[in-house]
Amino acid sequence: MSKILSFVDASVYADSVCDHTAWVAARLQAGAEVVHVLGRRDLSASQQNLSGALNANARDLLLAELAASDEAAGKLAQKRGRLILAAAKERLAEQGLENVTTKLRFGDLVETMQELESDADLIVIGKRGEAADFAKLHLGSNIERVARASAKPVLVTSRAFKPIEKVLIAFDGGDSIERAVSYISKTHASFGGLKLELLRAGDKNGPENARLEQATARLREAGYEAEARVVSGQPEVVISDAVRDGDFNLLIMGAYGHSRIRTLIIGSTTTEMIRSCKIPILLFR
Repeated sequence: MSKILSFVDASVYADSVCDHTAWVAARLQAGAEVVHVLGRRDLSASQQNLSGALNANARDLLLAELAASDEAAGKLAQKRGRLILAAAKERLAEQGLENVTTKLRFGDLVETMQELESDADLIVIGKRGEAADFAKLHLGSNIERVARASAKPVLVTSRAFKPIEKVLIAFDGGDSIERAVSYISKTHASFGGLKLELLRAGDKNGPENARLEQATARLREAGYEAEARVVSGQPEVVISDAVRDGDFNLLIMGAYGHSRIRTLIIGSTTTEMIRSCKIPILLFR
């Protein structure tokens, strides 16, 4: 049976993660595994070590108090984590999804994802976590790490779920988006009944348009209502304008097709889209 692997925390995105998980699971007739990861910050009450400035007796006393405080904080974090998972399972059950398992894990989110994703069809994660600055352009620190590390498609949810009827596919002709087209073609249950539009930013007479036409034909052969168009301009601007003006409910695109060094120097279209788009984004590597 198919499985959706979803990560929740105490952020406002947790409900959205559950709602998007329920939507995908209903279409795939899949179960869900909901995971909450406790990191070092969650398990420790002491944010800094001041013991070096103290004499031996005072230092020993302080360290003992810090150890006791950390133990209490760890127990509280575990209790909080179990409540987060229970709330997620209840929300999924309210939407008719009964095949749900939950896991409370300790450590790094990406390492946990890599351990659990082998039998999953899709990863679902919120755009921002509970520790993120909710300034408009600040993303959760794990988004890029998850997208680069996962062998599975990653659905980055918007702040609130809205019915998905119209899908924009940002087609750049790269291997990642070709994998996305192949996935959609073979997984008709996920996208059946949805309107698909393939959009390429660039020269309207460019040689890449042949691949765009081929991809559109493949989707039509698979039974989809698919259209394609080419718009001149920079990808970030073209895609953002299309999302804003086209009444789309989901964006599909290739993720982080370049190295971290190149991304650091000239930026990333993927990151810019996640920042600026207010709809969920399905990423393929």
